[in-house]
Amino acid sequence: MSDWENAKNIANSTLVYGRGLVKAGALVLDLCEKIESKIKELGGKPAFPVNVSINRVAAHYTALPNDILKLNKGDLVKVDVGVHINGAIGDVAGSVDLGNNKELVKSVESALENIKELIKPGTELRQIGKVIQKTIQEHGFSPIKNLSGHELGLYEIHAGITVPNYDNGDKTKLKKGQHIAIEPFATNGEGKVTEGGESGIYRMINIKPVRDLGARNMIKFINEEYKGLPFAKRWLVKKFPSYNYTLRLLEKENIVKQYPQLVEISKGMVSQAENSFII
Repeated sequence: MSDWENAKNIANSTLVYGRGLVKAGALVLDLCEKIESKIKELGGKPAFPVNVSINRVAAHYTALPNDILKLNKGDLVKVDVGVHINGAIGDVAGSVDLGNNKELVKSVESALENIKELIKPGTELRQIGKVIQKTIQEHGFSPIKNLSGHELGLYEIHAGITVPNYDNGDKTKLKKGQHIAIEPFATNGEGKVTEGGESGIYRMINIKPVRDLGARNMIKFINEEYKGLPFAKRWLVKKFPSYNYTLRLLEKENIVKQYPQLVEISKGMVSQAENSFII
């Protein structure tokens, strides 16, 4: 089995485990740490911090250090899991409804199922988007048009092509050997996300000299440990007592970037489904 196949299998097994933890009253911090521990237990490494995005937050939220956020009855929870083995990535996600959004969840699960026959060389990206859009709209909802699936590369989550969630006219064709993640998002809102608050998810975007010794040590650690992949603020807590100060310094110097939360613009509820495919 290739590293790509193994990473995907671990990601899917971990997602099943993680979805089983989603219950009213659960602490998001516990959820993230248990899911990330499961990835390691199964022989992988996190390709990015586990995302646990709630209700109108479509993506890009992971628990902060000492996070006290809990899940509540009525929440719609997205769990997004990334696993890598030697840089080969499996990226999967699913939604858990703790309220009255079962049809919204079904819409993205059906969309992901309906595109499977299109996952082959020669399929135009717009064709995948068209099926996703049609499926979601048939359930009475809107696809989120400014979120998309993506090609996966070694140590690179967003590499090359993007896979739309609607027919955007892109006639680019899938090619044999590509690795892609397809992730339909649906909402009962307008169908667009905007940037929200702090996510707790960072990525190194630039390496340059700095005077501060703590910052130099953090740069070295992030570069060697995560190899360009996203990381969580809480992953740095034990190794760097002054992690908050140092991260702010690295942000100011444009060495690391924090991803913003992505929030549905009209405060609509959001569901997500995702799987990785080898063309």
